[in-house]
Amino acid sequence: GSSLLTGPEGLMAKERENLKRLKCLRRYRQRYGAEALLHRQLKERRMLATDAAAQQAHTTRSSQRCLAFVDDVRCSNPSLPMTRHCLTHICQDTNQTLFKPCQGSEEVPCNKPVPVSLSEDPCCPLHLRLPPQMYVPEQVLAVPEELEPAPTDLYLSAAELQPTESLPLEFSD
Repeated sequence: GSSLLTGPEGLMAKERENLKRLKCLRRYRQRYGAEALLHRQLKERRMLATDAAAQQAHTTRSSQRCLAFVDDVRCSNPSLPMTRHCLTHICQDTNQTLFKPCQGSEEVPCNKPVPVSLSEDPCCPLHLRLPPQMYVPEQVLAVPEELEPAPTDLYLSAAELQPTESLPLEFSD
């Protein structure tokens, strides 16, 4: 590509046309005049805003802790992004809709926060109700413990297996 951009001298007509198209493609999306000035100013404003916001978010995020109190002591866990509570105490936030407390069972109540999924009653892994078993294994037949020896009269001896008639050679196999 760089040899084409050196100059139009010594180029054939087809090469000059290709060079012209290449230069047009390079300039196709470039901004000129007032549009270029406004675009550059907008980029600078965005950079300043995002740098300041990122820096401010970093300083506040690192110091942001959960607002829940346990036995009159503030929780020391960091809060979840965009919230004011940690994962343990997220259900205390009345405005959030992503977590629900686990219902548990009658014997063992549980209030562990569980992400809301497609199920109507989300449960933690401890209280997850499994669907009924679809595969029922076949019953194994009882094998008699003592096997009787097979009668020996069912077996033929080698002498009995010999042909009694003499067959032609072609049928002897």
